[in-house]
Amino acid sequence: MIATEEAFAILDKLTYTKQVVELPLLEARNHVLATTILSPINMPPFRQATMDGFAIALCDSLQYDIVGEVKAGDFFDKELKPGQAVKIFTGAAVPLSAQAVIQIEKVKVTHSILKLEEKIKPETNVRQLGAQIIKEATALEEGAFLNPAAIGFLTGLGITKVKVFQKPSVGIIVTGNELVSAGETLPNGKVYESNAIMLQTALYNAYFDIVSLYKVEDDFENTKSTLEKAIQENDVVLVSGGISVGDYDFVGKALESLNVETLFYKVNQKPGKPLLVGKQNDKMIFALPGNPAASLTCFYVYVLPTLHRFYGIKSTYGSQIKKQLAHDFIVDNPRSQFLKASIAADVVTILSHQDSGMLNSFALANALVYLPNGSYQVLKGDKVSVYLI
Repeated sequence: MIATEEAFAILDKLTYTKQVVELPLLEARNHVLATTILSPINMPPFRQATMDGFAIALCDSLQYDIVGEVKAGDFFDKELKPGQAVKIFTGAAVPLSAQAVIQIEKVKVTHSILKLEEKIKPETNVRQLGAQIIKEATALEEGAFLNPAAIGFLTGLGITKVKVFQKPSVGIIVTGNELVSAGETLPNGKVYESNAIMLQTALYNAYFDIVSLYKVEDDFENTKSTLEKAIQENDVVLVSGGISVGDYDFVGKALESLNVETLFYKVNQKPGKPLLVGKQNDKMIFALPGNPAASLTCFYVYVLPTLHRFYGIKSTYGSQIKKQLAHDFIVDNPRSQFLKASIAADVVTILSHQDSGMLNSFALANALVYLPNGSYQVLKGDKVSVYLI
């Protein structure tokens, strides 16, 4: 059994061969850019009115002659003489001979005469050519996550396709003769299987959507063949249950028979002690505890950072932020703990029902508090290590 810090260090040394694919922008959403993108144009590509009003060729008078109109999408190619103005709308191209835009609320119009309340400074209410980005400047760097704003930004530059890192495919194997599907009659001695849909939801929430499900009964040959198939078909395999030392826990033996390299087995933590992490070539295998809360904890702490690294997101395995504890808490445990918690008003509260088989408090949690093993007390106001989930 190894310490959590040792487990993190082992995983931290691994590198992965990232696959690059070119996708249309809509399909590239929630992916990570594989190349730096330079802007092919100035944005905006012309001087742009930032509000409805009048574009004016400045003069010493407060009175201007209105000689035309510019709607969004039009281009006024005539030259304005000092003292002339054109009506203009938000987003429209400001004539090259106009120096400013006066907003419509600050003028009076009588027939074709425009009267200003006061003089206006040059470039007022004018967005300059290339104000957002100039041509050939870096639009987005390699490693950028393509969220809705990024997709909109690139589309606005006229870009239709981008190169991104391929997301890893994930296989979820559920083991256990005691499991039945939700919606079926629950016989004595059986429980409803929830880990598959729980892990699948966690993957989808993290934008990993290439997911396959496998069901295996507690039998060595069946376990081995299902594992072999899942490893062949996926980049990362998550096994739920079957990794302890019971007579019907066959996952460890099956992985060994498939020549999966065990990176570590059993971590001095609670929940999630019987965690096995293995590797076969570029494939990663996580044999997670069968208890739901322990399985989900290991997913957030070990699996998710690994998936991020598979497709270009920089991610660490240690807790990343510190938060003040909302209450005193006594630690007396030979194992390091990941405790379900809730952050509100920038302080963190450790929740009740910390048992590894209980999901009710996990459903209310938005964080995990990490407390190293030992006997000590953490006081209200002390800062503790926190994983956001």
